[in-house]
Amino acid sequence: MDFGYTPKVEDLRNRLRNFIDQHILPRVRQYNDEVNAGMFPVSFMEDLKALARSEGLWNLFLPHLEEDAPGTGLTNLEYAPLAEIMGRISWASEVFNCNAPDTGNMELLHMFATPAQRAQWLEPLLDGRIRSAFAMTEPDVASSDATNITTLIQRDGDDYVINGRKWFITNAAHPNCTLLIVMGKTDPDAATHQQQSMILVPRDTPGVEVVRNITVMNHHAPEGHCEIVFRQVRVPAGNLLGEAGSGFQLAQARLGPGRIHHCMRSIGAAELALELMTERAQERQAFGKYLHQHGVVAEWIAKSRIEIEQARLLVLKTAWMIDKLGAKAARKEIAMIKALVPSVHTTVCDRAIQTFGAMGLSPDTPLADHWTWGRALRFADGPDEVHLHSIANMEIRESRKTLGASAAYLTTPQRL
Repeated sequence: MDFGYTPKVEDLRNRLRNFIDQHILPRVRQYNDEVNAGMFPVSFMEDLKALARSEGLWNLFLPHLEEDAPGTGLTNLEYAPLAEIMGRISWASEVFNCNAPDTGNMELLHMFATPAQRAQWLEPLLDGRIRSAFAMTEPDVASSDATNITTLIQRDGDDYVINGRKWFITNAAHPNCTLLIVMGKTDPDAATHQQQSMILVPRDTPGVEVVRNITVMNHHAPEGHCEIVFRQVRVPAGNLLGEAGSGFQLAQARLGPGRIHHCMRSIGAAELALELMTERAQERQAFGKYLHQHGVVAEWIAKSRIEIEQARLLVLKTAWMIDKLGAKAARKEIAMIKALVPSVHTTVCDRAIQTFGAMGLSPDTPLADHWTWGRALRFADGPDEVHLHSIANMEIRESRKTLGASAAYLTTPQRL
């Protein structure tokens, strides 16, 4: 495995960093001011998106480029360090049309949509003209197991009728969100993993009600993490994505690369937190010493560097495996990065907050926002415990192939 950056990726990294330094960083304060004043989307976003597209920094995430899809056609391994750079600013990825959940939705449409669906939804998403949401999680069931979902998608003549409740649906409050990809059950009596389907629902369809934009750790996200009720929502049968009963498999196809993106953005946030912590430790004095001269702060800096490097390497390995072997072969690695990286993210941000003191809790630094999102990521795409359980099960199954082989290393005979 070679994780060195190719000349193509190094060029993109440099161009991306320069674009962020020149055009995004100077607008961070304006973004915060406008969002806090209730102005969303912010006034300059479309101008920045047009500029990014003109400079070829557009749809960088899309791995399999077609002629009609503007972008650069990178592999997951090539895209990972670019996602890390974007993750330093929470909203930067939107400028490059690389924001979740649109990226995962575009990949779903790219792989499974009909020509008509592609023309109606994928093309405007690729162009950045609309936004989208992915509606799977429900309040009344453990949605980390997609087989538990209760939303019904029932055939009625030439239509499907949808009834159910979803929540923490990211992007649903964005004024430009016009598409909801909804996961529900088309056949509750089928085999466990053939009950679910996905269907494309225009946001303005009668019966779709956004009940509220739920705050996350009391943090308000203007794009939304919404609770949505679907009451007798009727859409044409042609809006079904893929085949009836294929929803679970589509969800698995969506989550692999999407978790790479989340994790690399998290590493970018952790890297920024470490940089801020290290600088603060050299500027601030307490009890006659700079903070970095106190052993505990020096240990925070060292541990943070070790943890970030470990996390980055595991994510790059996972990206490499998906590119070479497919997401199914990398399912253990995908679970490992999802269980590991959000904890590294929050731990490093927490140390940085502690180093800054009260200032770290304030909006004068990005640390509180980054910590909040890192904590939320421990639930996104499934809670830590689900991934840890999955990893343990895979280890147990692998161990059974050579059960007893390690007994020779025991100094006292054991019965296995």
